[in-house]
Amino acid sequence: MSDSQTPQGRIIRANTIPQARAVLSLTPARWLSLAETVPNDLLTRPPKPGEWSAAECLRHILDTERWVFPVRIRAILAGQDFAAFNPGQDGSGAGEQTIAQLAAEYAHLRAENLALLARVTEDDLSRTARHSELGVVTMAELINEWAAHDLMHTVQAERSLMQPFIIGSGPWRAAYFSDHDAEAQK
Repeated sequence: MSDSQTPQGRIIRANTIPQARAVLSLTPARWLSLAETVPNDLLTRPPKPGEWSAAECLRHILDTERWVFPVRIRAILAGQDFAAFNPGQDGSGAGEQTIAQLAAEYAHLRAENLALLARVTEDDLSRTARHSELGVVTMAELINEWAAHDLMHTVQAERSLMQPFIIGSGPWRAAYFSDHDAEAQK
C-alpha cells in the first residue's frame, strides 16, 4: 500500500488506520498503570505554575475521548461539519473522581472508540468536513491528530512527573535534563 492524495491534493499516508490504532490501543494501559502505581502527589503536581499536571492531562484526554474524537468521526462519516473544542470552556473537569476512576473511565471510552475506529475504512480517509476554526479537514487528518494528541499529552504528563526527579538529580540536571527541566525553561 502506498500513500495517496485526495482531490484537494492532501496526502493520505498508507497504513494510517492500523498505525493510529496501535498507538491509541496502548494509551489506556499506560494511564491505568500510572494511576495504580504513581503516588497522587506526583500525579497532581504541575511541572510549574500554569502548566498541566499528569492528572490534568488525563482529565483532558478523557474529555476528548468523550466529546471530541468520536463526535468528529461520526460527523465526518455523516458528512456533517463540527465545532472546535476549547478545553477551558468545554472540558468537564471530571468532578470528584479519583485518578484511578478517571483512568478506568478513559480505558472504557477508548475501547468503545476503538470499535468506532474499526468501522472506518481506507475509503473513508478522504472524506471531509468543516472544522469551525481550521476549515476543511479529512478523516485521515483527524485520525492522525487523534494519535498525535494522545502521544503529546502522554509526553506532557511524563514531563510533569519528571520534575521532582530532575530537580533532585544534582550535577546531572544541567548536563542531561535541560530540554525537560520546567524551571530551566523560564
